[in-house]
Amino acid sequence: MPTKDIGLARPAVSVIIPARNEEDCLSVCLQSLVSQKLVSQKLVSQKDVAFEIIVVDDHSTDHTREIATSFPGVRVIDAGPLPAGWTGKNNAVTAGAKAASGEWLLFTDADTIHLPGSLVRSVEEANRYGAALLSYSPEQIVESFWEKAVMPLIFADLAASYRPSQVSDPKSPAAAANGQYILITREAYDAVGGHAAIAGNLLEDVALARAVKFSGRKIFFRYGGDAVRTRMYRSFAQLREGWTKNLALLFPSPARLAALRAIEFILIVASFAIAAAGLISGRSQSALVTAILAAIVYVLFLSRIRRAHFRWDANILALFGLPLFSYLLLRSLRAHANGSVSWKGREYSDERGLLATSY
Repeated sequence: MPTKDIGLARPAVSVIIPARNEEDCLSVCLQSLVSQKLVSQKLVSQKDVAFEIIVVDDHSTDHTREIATSFPGVRVIDAGPLPAGWTGKNNAVTAGAKAASGEWLLFTDADTIHLPGSLVRSVEEANRYGAALLSYSPEQIVESFWEKAVMPLIFADLAASYRPSQVSDPKSPAAAANGQYILITREAYDAVGGHAAIAGNLLEDVALARAVKFSGRKIFFRYGGDAVRTRMYRSFAQLREGWTKNLALLFPSPARLAALRAIEFILIVASFAIAAAGLISGRSQSALVTAILAAIVYVLFLSRIRRAHFRWDANILALFGLPLFSYLLLRSLRAHANGSVSWKGREYSDERGLLATSY
């Protein structure tokens, strides 16, 4: 449970969770957080360092608030009215930041699961690298066919577009963060204007990381499967809506990427089909050559997908997700081009540049 140390003027970390209709996952998230301990000689003389958990109820219509209030020590506040030009998440986390008193702010999502000891380790890691902002890309939990088919593809291309080594390099202009886990010093957060400075940006995690890095402060970004896990979407409808919101903002050329992934799918499937047809018709030599070509392309595909840190079954199913990935990219591009994106019961218009990207 969160503890309080009377020798401290304020908690070391404020954990801020924006929550809008999160009854399916919030309980597990909070259970993983209230059991955290901030015990570290590097922090405060081997004492339990106080931390607080703030859940920001963003106008939920399910049992989100009741679940949050059932955890002793968890503070529940309202997001307040959504100002014009703001996204719901930016409004909620801003309300949480205003209520927080920690030296560090940890912004994390209601669908995350925090491994034991991860909170203290993240603070230590940020201090070790001298980072004003630390972000982990969580281990992605995938259960349905659709999740297994498309999630490895998306995260493989994200890993190629936002290379952690470049993001963490102060000499590189590359900046990125994963909004499911962002640990930032209060000083840095206030200095760059916090989420209020990027109020209308749907890609608020990358925008915040960019603001911090461009301010001259260091950021540190890596795959954090040893610290946090998440299942982002629990249905195909959620998956489609979520990636429609994000994909066109995450990749600088979504149409080009959609074409490349469609061609990749056609090349792999057609090569294996031609090889099989040649073998059946007795053209063994041409079938062998085509099969070798298909195998090479498929191995290259798998080597790229494996870097996304998914299980073997998801890596195999990812081949069948290529057309779906292309569809989602084009759907996202069209939604943003039309100036209207839906997310969690809200419509975001682009009339005032609300869907601004980091590119």
